[in-house]
Amino acid sequence: MNYNIRKIREDEYKFLDDFIYEAIFIPDGVEPPPKSIITQPDLQVYIKDFGTQKDDICFVAEADERIVGAVWVRDMNDYGHIEEGVPSFAISLYKEYRNLGIGTRLMETMLCELKGRGYKKTSLAVQKANYAVRMYKKVGFVIVDENDEEYIMVCEL
Repeated sequence: MNYNIRKIREDEYKFLDDFIYEAIFIPDGVEPPPKSIITQPDLQVYIKDFGTQKDDICFVAEADERIVGAVWVRDMNDYGHIEEGVPSFAISLYKEYRNLGIGTRLMETMLCELKGRGYKKTSLAVQKANYAVRMYKKVGFVIVDENDEEYIMVCEL
């Protein structure tokens, strides 16, 4: 598959609404929540006023002449927050573009960007049952904490 990874443009920030919804892990056999779930504060922290903070960085994947995925970070008090100054990851692809290596490339691009900007580490939270755990480990994230449902993972840069 031909695709391109590039920095998001300001006029494309609106696509993060779609990608935060797509990032919600839905186990097999479970009905997806309504899209309005993204208005909840614990999800808005990922996208509200994106681009206004120093640590707001986003790359998108383009394929078939449209944006099909995004990876973004910001220093926020989200599920994967470990300390101030450590950006938290969010990544999402439309279903039909998953398992093609695009997510891994997005992750690697962001890790390179963060390292180039002088960050020492980054973090994320992921549900234990999420197939993406394998990808996170593959690009260098390690589990540093967990609760009943989620892992907290950190990547040293």
